[in-house]
Amino acid sequence: MPAKVTIQAFAKINLGLRITGRQPDGFHDLQTIFQALDLSDRLICRAKRGPFEISCRAVSEQAAEKIPCDRTNLVWRAAELLWSAAGREGEPRDTHVLLEKAIPTRAGLGGGSSDGAAALLALRRLWKLRVSDGELRTMAATLGSDVAFFLVGGTALGLGRGEQVYPLADLPPWWAVLAFPPFGIATADAYAWFDEDTAKTQAPPAVPVRYLPDTWLGRFIPLVNDLEIPVIRRHPAIGALRDRLGSMGALTAGMSGSGSTVFGIFKTPGPARKAARALRRSGANAVCVRMMDRKQIRRFQGSKVLGC
Repeated sequence: MPAKVTIQAFAKINLGLRITGRQPDGFHDLQTIFQALDLSDRLICRAKRGPFEISCRAVSEQAAEKIPCDRTNLVWRAAELLWSAAGREGEPRDTHVLLEKAIPTRAGLGGGSSDGAAALLALRRLWKLRVSDGELRTMAATLGSDVAFFLVGGTALGLGRGEQVYPLADLPPWWAVLAFPPFGIATADAYAWFDEDTAKTQAPPAVPVRYLPDTWLGRFIPLVNDLEIPVIRRHPAIGALRDRLGSMGALTAGMSGSGSTVFGIFKTPGPARKAARALRRSGANAVCVRMMDRKQIRRFQGSKVLGC
């Protein structure tokens, strides 16, 4: 087998997230629009004699939170699924994975899920496994709600728990400013707050509808995040960042997924970089990134993107 496989694991934002119901297992039914970004982690998978190992290091201030390197990491769970699917007995072995983290954790950017999807692609290549794309998609859905998106990339519609992914016409390669509050939001907390507020009012919290101009996407599904208002009630700083990005000329601004990251979309890099600099001067943590389509994802990962 090859001695080393290196792969990028890209981040995402949720341009919109509607909660349409509850499943019997307690999970929420979603209707969401994913968008890939060129902010990324990197996985370096090497052949190495002995037990399977993961080591992690943060390469950005935003990702400095300690990352687990045990079975709770989706990279490890992806390895176990692939090992079993290949008909191999026992635990995965003879491999070391270095996970270089740049995507912030507990931020609504899908870093852990993207790492899991990238591990499926990289380890299939490293171990030279005859595992089909369909099997890989099934494993992705098993790993987590939005892992399957990271086998598709670009702009995509997510249904169910987010594991049913349908590619949409890619948005242009616009720019996004990501603003990071000095705290994270646990996904379970965000959904619990939504349920709590809905139970009090007997109706979901009213949220503003956002549209992206000059695209059919905004008319296809309104860009609404049903988690935004419940989270902002507990963390007003998120609303302040959203409103500030809107005042800086963003086409649309909102909270990504369950938070805590706030995004603003810009058509050109100049205004995006200006907005990011202004946020940093005021003490906020902000970066400027580019939106990626599926062709860019192919080049970015150095491999075929599934579902395309």
